[in-house]
Amino acid sequence: MKFSRPQLVLAARLGISALLLWVLITKIGANWSQAIPDPTTGTLAWLSGALLLTFGGVVLSAVRWGAVLSALGQHPPFKRLLSLYLAGQFMGNVLPSTIGGDALRVSRLSRENGEGPTTFASVVLERLTGWLVLPVITLTGLLVNPGLRELGRASTIAFATAAGTLTLLAAVLILTSRPDHGLEARLEHNEGWRRFTGATRLGIQRLAHHPRATAQILVTGFAYQLVLIAAALMAARALGLPAGVGPTALLAFVPAVLIAQVIPVSISGLGVREGLFALFLHPLGVPRSQAIALGLLLYLLNLIVSLAGAPAFAVGQREPTPA
Repeated sequence: MKFSRPQLVLAARLGISALLLWVLITKIGANWSQAIPDPTTGTLAWLSGALLLTFGGVVLSAVRWGAVLSALGQHPPFKRLLSLYLAGQFMGNVLPSTIGGDALRVSRLSRENGEGPTTFASVVLERLTGWLVLPVITLTGLLVNPGLRELGRASTIAFATAAGTLTLLAAVLILTSRPDHGLEARLEHNEGWRRFTGATRLGIQRLAHHPRATAQILVTGFAYQLVLIAAALMAARALGLPAGVGPTALLAFVPAVLIAQVIPVSISGLGVREGLFALFLHPLGVPRSQAIALGLLLYLLNLIVSLAGAPAFAVGQREPTPA
């Protein structure tokens, strides 16, 4: 039986995820007891708050996507965008496959609105906002708390992640800054990197004429990421992490984790996220078991929220709206 390249990549990512988790868990050994909090009322309250904020993050993601689409001249109902976003979350987090959640959103919405290039560009631009927002939040956390700049390797990696992401964003913007007539027609047939850069160029050209919409997209992007950081703070409180893991520490380190975990080396960032939390939080007095537990808890919260997308995923594709 011959396997396709996407299937082999998926198998490799599953294997890497399992290997990374195995390495981390074996290093913890018998110290899991310090990572599992007592099921008190306070613990349950923190967990409930973290779960609600995680779901709120998905809602804000749909709001951000809607703002991008609106700037590109598309105005689908927000309820539909939220449904598609939840379906994409379910696809990407619950059913790891060769088709990602973003691809699902593009496929379904473009079939409904008949605007494939514009829809693809909207998802690319939505993701690119994270390349700006996340590094800025990390750098802000390092700026407002001088002590976080003196944590050795943790500080260096967090700063390098933020600076590298901003550099990569600048490179993408430079590569896509030249006007290109007829781009939209060619975008339909481009693949891979050419399609990504073409979508970025198309979106930026249109956003250049809508500064107010661009500002709205960025504001929504910051709100979304800050809600995720607040959820991480509540999860940290539920696990009883030391007081040193406060708002500024999470401002500095959570975005760096979020940037790194989307690198497609594992499934849903498993292993990568937990390893980075262990690296970043150890200088703050957090035992490795608690740092890994925080990563796993955030993954579990996201998984639970993603399950809400099962009905939207199962419903499938709507028929295109008649003109």
